[in-house]
Amino acid sequence: MAVLPYSPKLAPTLGAVLLLAGLSGSICASEAKMAPPAVSVLKLAARSIAVVNELPGRIAATRVAEVRAQVTGILKERVFKQGTRVKAGDLLYRIDPSLFQARVASAAAMLQKAEAVQANAQQHYARQKELRARDVASGASFDAAAATLAQSEAEVALAKAALDEAKINLGYTEVRAPIDGIIGGALVTEGALVSATEANQNLARIEQIDPVYADFTQSSAELRALRHAVEEGRLGSLAAGQARVELVFDDGSVYPHTGKLLFSSANVDSTTGQVTLRAEFSNPKGDLLPGLYVRVRIEQAVRDKGITVPQRAVLRTQDGQPQVYVVTAAGVVETRDVLLGPSLGSNWVVDAGLKDGEQVIVEGVQKAHAGQKVLVEPWIPPDNASLALGDKAAAQFVQ
Repeated sequence: MAVLPYSPKLAPTLGAVLLLAGLSGSICASEAKMAPPAVSVLKLAARSIAVVNELPGRIAATRVAEVRAQVTGILKERVFKQGTRVKAGDLLYRIDPSLFQARVASAAAMLQKAEAVQANAQQHYARQKELRARDVASGASFDAAAATLAQSEAEVALAKAALDEAKINLGYTEVRAPIDGIIGGALVTEGALVSATEANQNLARIEQIDPVYADFTQSSAELRALRHAVEEGRLGSLAAGQARVELVFDDGSVYPHTGKLLFSSANVDSTTGQVTLRAEFSNPKGDLLPGLYVRVRIEQAVRDKGITVPQRAVLRTQDGQPQVYVVTAAGVVETRDVLLGPSLGSNWVVDAGLKDGEQVIVEGVQKAHAGQKVLVEPWIPPDNASLALGDKAAAQFVQ
């Protein structure tokens, strides 16, 4: 590399250039230090927040019927298709009707006989009555005729009842569906002897699955904490029938039909400490099958003036205390300790420490510190920044 010879004439010029460069760099650094950083802030707005719990549950049929024979006989035919939907009154099985048809015929003949006896007794009574009026027949003869007539009338009534019973039993040879629903597999086959007296002999099982029940459980401690929060005024109660109920499947998808809470058990399970609740859901497409595991998302209270902040805006001190940066009306940053409540999607519900209308730094927290002036611009949340349930925001309850 070539080395230029030193020239005394160039020394003053070179020194001046270096001095100007140094001054310029110092001025730029000073200006950069003085410029307030820009941060994105969220202006807090109080809103109604539903307190929601997501609880484990299972689907149950609203009605279950065990199909049984009401007469004893040989099963002749299975009419229904297994696993299909049936209507109340649909024919399911036929039992051999021969014996019952014969009993109907016998009962009909006995009725004819009783009616013939009654007709004869009626004529005899009429003659005795006429003779008695002319004082020809004795009182004993008249009384005997009246008793015979009454007895014959009773025999007719008895024969009619026997005929009705025989017809009913004949009708029972056609086993019909007692309720609407889905019928399972056939539990007996053609040719089997079915009995009306065997309590455990079921022919089939029908389950009504539109609507269905969702039975779910919640710890008594959670319910007690909710009740105390309502009594202390920290939460508002929901009116009867106002609670919104949803079903969540294993894959996280939500069932499109909302349900209604039917009841909460008055008893606590002594072994688990759980309370059973039941909700009802329409099931027009049969997507909900008995025994299916689901998560039941239910509104149980409401925060009338809830404050939420994005989770990304919350910092933690070394001892774990949650904090946020708040920008005052003068544009100065101050540190604020907060008490966090339930989660709400990507937000936290704030129980204490913040007020409606305050500005919280969401983006640029790493550039801010207490006592510093900042330039603020509105923070625009992403579309999925919060979780909504109906018209209210919904939050998981944390004790």
